[in-house]
Amino acid sequence: MKFSAQLQEGVFLKRYKRFFADIEFQGQTLVAHLPNTGSLKTANNPGQNCLFSTSDNPERKLKYTLEMIQSPAGGWIGVNTATPNTVMRETLMDLVGKGSHEAESFSHWASFDEVKPEYKISAETRLDFMLKKKASDKMHFIEVKNVTLGENGVAKFPDAVTERGQKHLRELMALIDQGHSAEIVFTVQRQDCETFAPADDIDPEYGQLLREAAKKGLKISPLVVDLSPAEAALSAKKLALSF
Repeated sequence: MKFSAQLQEGVFLKRYKRFFADIEFQGQTLVAHLPNTGSLKTANNPGQNCLFSTSDNPERKLKYTLEMIQSPAGGWIGVNTATPNTVMRETLMDLVGKGSHEAESFSHWASFDEVKPEYKISAETRLDFMLKKKASDKMHFIEVKNVTLGENGVAKFPDAVTERGQKHLRELMALIDQGHSAEIVFTVQRQDCETFAPADDIDPEYGQLLREAAKKGLKISPLVVDLSPAEAALSAKKLALSF
């Protein structure tokens, strides 16, 4: 996902009212949109450098969007929750139908023939992606989750209690029971982690459901997102599971 223009760098001052952030830039304080409903635990680092985008859309109330905050160790942490689905869509659109791929993390996606985003499985629920092979009536469902929380080299999800995430896990298990396959892709928007685990201290119910789903056959793919001022791209680096 290439940004329409290179992101500009400022200093992250604070987050407030959930979706607002103040940024210091060239002696001014800019108010930016912060598209993230989570707690931003370990990412909410006032005084650190940040990267933001600028919109020319006259209908937008806020011209700027906070995209990344620097960690105390120096790496970027992506805080825009729209980024994961965009990079996943680009990756899948490029891979599906290719038959194979040299990266093990991506090879199973290349074996499918079609991909449909925002696939409706019920009147109340859409899952992020559905993949299918032409010769089969079985489907492969993918739900994408954004990961910003990192502690001692371990990427964790969620950073706040997520009843919606719990619901998705139950739905994915039901689809597996129906004979389909399912996968959850944890897009890790930071580069300082080597393993992944559910944040049991934050949402024990989610952790229990994730383990239950894994036993049923849910594929768990924690993949690192490469971040720079010019683009965000899904890498083939898959973190080891530590649960």
